[in-house]
Amino acid sequence: MSKTIKSIKGFHDILPERSSLWKTIEQTASEVFELYGFSLVRTPVLEFTDVFKRAAGDASDLVEKEMYSFTDRDGSEVTLRPEGTAGVVRAFVENSLHRNTQTSRLYYCGEMFRHERPQKGRMRGFHQIGAEFFGQPSASADCEVMAMLWNVFRSLGIEGNLQMEVNSIGTSEERESFKHALKQFLTPFEDALCEDCVRRARTNPLRVLDCKNGSCEKATRDAPVMTEFLSPESAAHFDDVKRHLDTLSVPFTVNEKIVRGLDYYTRTVFEVKAVQGLGAQSAVAAGGRYDLLVESMGGPPTPATGFAIGVERVAILLEGGTSAAGRTPAVFVGWVDGSCFDDALLLCSELRARGVSAVIEHSDASIKSQIKRADKAGAGMIAIIGPDEKKRGVVKLRNMETGDERDLPRAGAADAIAVKKQ
Repeated sequence: MSKTIKSIKGFHDILPERSSLWKTIEQTASEVFELYGFSLVRTPVLEFTDVFKRAAGDASDLVEKEMYSFTDRDGSEVTLRPEGTAGVVRAFVENSLHRNTQTSRLYYCGEMFRHERPQKGRMRGFHQIGAEFFGQPSASADCEVMAMLWNVFRSLGIEGNLQMEVNSIGTSEERESFKHALKQFLTPFEDALCEDCVRRARTNPLRVLDCKNGSCEKATRDAPVMTEFLSPESAAHFDDVKRHLDTLSVPFTVNEKIVRGLDYYTRTVFEVKAVQGLGAQSAVAAGGRYDLLVESMGGPPTPATGFAIGVERVAILLEGGTSAAGRTPAVFVGWVDGSCFDDALLLCSELRARGVSAVIEHSDASIKSQIKRADKAGAGMIAIIGPDEKKRGVVKLRNMETGDERDLPRAGAADAIAVKKQ
């Protein structure tokens, strides 16, 4: 017997019982985004490695140890996308989208790839839905995308289990002053830091503030905070963010340890975290402002702001007992005797043409077995055509929950069932 081939560690299949949930998440996000004037963009999963190095910074954890990078046949360095923003910005610049309108509102969804230790809510192949708003430097633009994000969660019915946390990390110049002060603060605590944070303290000290290791959290308890290093302009921008969030009724708290791990962020940063259900990997969405990234990709100076949602983590919360039940057929079409199959097949097609989800049994299973399969599939009704029904020109319709049966004229059965399902 040959050895069974399995999926690669950290990658998983999305089976039918879960894919309907994912579809709900993606459709809900798309509907909300389009209410705000955002349009879908699809970018390649494979990009030149420099796209992500320019965006994230050489000293980020993403670039140093998490990317799936390799040398292509022509010698070029390429990478499976580890996040969505960099590719969208590359597309924005390459296709000169800044020339079409003063502002561009784009959203995306797809699979990302990072070589991390797999755990609940964190896979090596994972999915994100994100949005990017180009062209507006104002705090109100930050708040509009944050309100849009919150409305996605509200539409999914999970906002009661979430909290929005916001912070400002200032401009790149202000952040350099903060990094210098933070490095000095961390030096006496090096022995208390985890192995990763010893390295981060030298190359990217902001990431130490974001570490979930208990000893690192204790070591940084009294560390300086970024808001102490903000210029009057950046402080005013952050005050405006908080004021606009209040105006839009988006609940939030200030968390001065939110720094985000990618170099492209400026000023506003935020995370949405689950109160319960996800453990240590509690962030279900995150984002912020990145006013320098478009220019670093070769485009004109363009302010921008956006976020990404972790689909796997949202799915875990929904599976925990909230909304978005899986898709099941509304009608199971059953038949008795091969002479009735074609008529049953036609009825199934007629139902689908009227927007009613319907399935039919293709084997010669008994009608008793078909009724059991209809129940297992979760169908609300079963429509049965047998020799007697065909002779009388009717369809027998059974309510799967109550067992009640009635005959419908075959000629108008599909219309009658469609009306019944509305």
